[in-house]
Amino acid sequence: MEPAMQRGNRPDGFTLVELLVVLLLIALLAGVATPVVNRAIESAREATLREDLFVVRKTLDDYFADHGHYPERLEQLVRERYLRAIPVDPLTGSRDSWLLERVEEASVDNGIINIRSGASGEASDGSRYRDW
Repeated sequence: MEPAMQRGNRPDGFTLVELLVVLLLIALLAGVATPVVNRAIESAREATLREDLFVVRKTLDDYFADHGHYPERLEQLVRERYLRAIPVDPLTGSRDSWLLERVEEASVDNGIINIRSGASGEASDGSRYRDW
């Protein structure tokens, strides 16, 4: 190893300016990546909601085909093993926020014919979550 005097006045390690440039680059990359990650998370939640709505609606139709009437409560679908569990609304984080549409005909029971998300707000395509 050569003595410090023969290498000149250059010290070992990084200068403050070099460290600041690296930190600035890291901050810029993080600033660019954050919106992309947030959009991906929101898109995943919307896809999960669409899939859950499809599965529960199909299950309601299957229940009707087997019994001739719609279930009074979502718990009936779990109890009779049409579903393993009532899905959590991915936008509200709750199983209790689902909006249930019931049969309106007086001659038919008051069963659940459709399910919608209880989340407020709009999806990335501009439609309202409650309209899905």
